[in-house]
Amino acid sequence: MHPPRACTTFHIALTPEFKLIRNLHEIDAPSWNALAGTHPFLQHDFLLALDASGCATPETGWSPHYLLMHRGGGLAGAMPLYLKSHSRGEYVFDYAWANAFAQHGLTYYPKLLAAVPFTPVPGPRLLAGDTADRVLLARAAAAIARDNGLSSLHVLFPDSDDQVALQQAGFLMRESVQFHWFNQDYRSMDDFLARLTQPKRKKIKQDCKKAAQAGVRFRWLHSGQISQRDLDFFYRCYQQTYLDHGNPPYLSKTFFERLRACMPDALLIVQAERNGHPIAAALNICGDDRLYGRYWGSIEYVPGLHFVTCYLQGIEYCIEKGLAVFEGGAQGEHKLSRGMLPVPTRSAHWIADERYARAIADFLEREAQVMDAYIDELNEHAPYRNRADSQPAHPDARHAAAANKDATK
Repeated sequence: MHPPRACTTFHIALTPEFKLIRNLHEIDAPSWNALAGTHPFLQHDFLLALDASGCATPETGWSPHYLLMHRGGGLAGAMPLYLKSHSRGEYVFDYAWANAFAQHGLTYYPKLLAAVPFTPVPGPRLLAGDTADRVLLARAAAAIARDNGLSSLHVLFPDSDDQVALQQAGFLMRESVQFHWFNQDYRSMDDFLARLTQPKRKKIKQDCKKAAQAGVRFRWLHSGQISQRDLDFFYRCYQQTYLDHGNPPYLSKTFFERLRACMPDALLIVQAERNGHPIAAALNICGDDRLYGRYWGSIEYVPGLHFVTCYLQGIEYCIEKGLAVFEGGAQGEHKLSRGMLPVPTRSAHWIADERYARAIADFLEREAQVMDAYIDELNEHAPYRNRADSQPAHPDARHAAAANKDATK
């Protein structure tokens, strides 16, 4: 009898199992976070704060669903999904599509959305370790929409890795633009200002001078430095910003209180004071290598205060702490003159009705040409004296820009 031959090691790809659940409490937080990485807005605590505070619930038109992909008993992929009865709080505008459906007697709502509610920040949406698993998640989510008779599935602000997978899964891609600031190893705020063109440098100095002449001083409140009184004042300002535009705020004070309790190191409040009393505040979210400008408000008007509090203070914080990127939020050409650069962002769309899918694909192709021309025009008016300073310094930003260009070919 001959001895058995040595076995060759080989891998059998296990068939994934998918599950859709409604309650984030049922998902193991460490397993979810292991897939989400360190991105603050995809953390289990952040999403749970939105749910538990009543901000993203069926009552507000955001019905949470979480798509889970298990393989071999372990969590191999996940996707935050929301059944939406409207399009508010998304920052990617599809009202024209909804109107077209309605005009032809078709139902657009409810639709399925993969996003972080009220948060137009690029990041992972298909939480998985490789492209193949991301494709599986995207196709599974589209199947859920199709099998439940939903009009569409929309993935908002996916990162560059997700964009590759979504295209492979057959999603239509839509381009938009945001304005981000990139740290070119600036030694100080003066070093940054010196790199700008003279008109842009003058504009920023004028904003700062107006605030200083009004007696405004700034404080940075981080982590445990944020008291309940500080948070109460910030929320008063945040709420007033929405009320000034005739709308209630999307986020409740309870939401911010939960963040302070469970994610204290992620919070930075820039507080503007005059005569020892706070008059404005901006709340930013801190990531590993970047700062996200998110919420702002004031109780007094001071010329230039908005720009200094929301943008220049954030830039100064990034320089001092060595952070690579400051994301200024959605929209706003005015950010260009404050040293920020246009960065393409994308969304991905699956439309069940093939007729409308073809029509929307044609629209998106023409829209992309307009958007590319717009971004090129913005780049022609870059605020920096040297071209090198007008290029994203952060490798993730360069990768995203390259992916966006490839996606439009």
